[in-house]
Amino acid sequence: MEKRQREYLFDNYKVLLIVLVVIGHFIEPCYDQNPFLYELKWGIVAFHMPAFIFISGYFSKKVPSVKKLVGGLVVPYFVYEVIYYLLYTFVLDKETELYFTRPKFTLWYLMALCVWRLAAPVVRKFPCHFPISVAAGLAVGLFGIGNFLSIPRIVFFFPFFLAGMEFDSAWLARFRNRKGYAGALGILGSLAVFLFTDRYHHKLSVKIFYGRYSYEELELSTAEGILIRVICYAVSFLLIYLFMLVLPSEKKSYSYLGERTMAVYIFHGLIYSCLKYSSSILGSVESNAESILLILFCIVVVWVVSRKPFVQVTNKIAHLV
Repeated sequence: MEKRQREYLFDNYKVLLIVLVVIGHFIEPCYDQNPFLYELKWGIVAFHMPAFIFISGYFSKKVPSVKKLVGGLVVPYFVYEVIYYLLYTFVLDKETELYFTRPKFTLWYLMALCVWRLAAPVVRKFPCHFPISVAAGLAVGLFGIGNFLSIPRIVFFFPFFLAGMEFDSAWLARFRNRKGYAGALGILGSLAVFLFTDRYHHKLSVKIFYGRYSYEELELSTAEGILIRVICYAVSFLLIYLFMLVLPSEKKSYSYLGERTMAVYIFHGLIYSCLKYSSSILGSVESNAESILLILFCIVVVWVVSRKPFVQVTNKIAHLV
């Protein structure tokens, strides 16, 4: 059987996204202390996880075997939950429990990915499954479920996974040209200017993009919550497609990092937890110079935890079964 040609556009896309994931987490304790970091946080949360989930859906077109799901997602989830528990309890002296039904930090994504891959082949058999998934994403905001089984996030982000499964990269050929590139850059630039000049979004919380919180928890009425969530969906999908038009589709010197995002995703969380709970350094960032140094530090973290030893650990855990 002919080996599928690697699509470097998505490798390059994943490199950008994993860098934004790390930056988004590390600036969490301090983003509201610096105007640039504040707007950067909004820009990151508006599309980094939706885009990651979209790409995950794109590469999940084949129905996975139970063994692959268990070995690649279920077992690693339990292993990393135990690792986080041991870190929090015996190293960082952070009060916690070994929940399993309430994922710690970034581990909700492993649980969600397992559910999406199981549910999507069934859901896609129903007519109008995509608008129904969007409606469910809007409806889940009515309930204060909390972090139990990551249900709110799983439901909220499911449309992005489904859209990724439906997406055909050949659709980009018509727009990936000089005119499309310039147009996409122009729109992205306009959105960036809007972000840094608009003041209405300052009245809201960046958590509107998290998918985890109910409208009540976000201090929004039902009508406001639904309308804002519809806008969030629209903005996220727009950004996902715009970046597809401007990112390079050929192999780059950094493209290999796109194959190592799981190692970065897991291990950066452990580093972040250590810094967050054992010191006040992340919460003390205020000036532009400190902000730039923090962003540079995040890039170094990405490079370090994408090295082979970390990748080998994640690969071995993913192949325990």
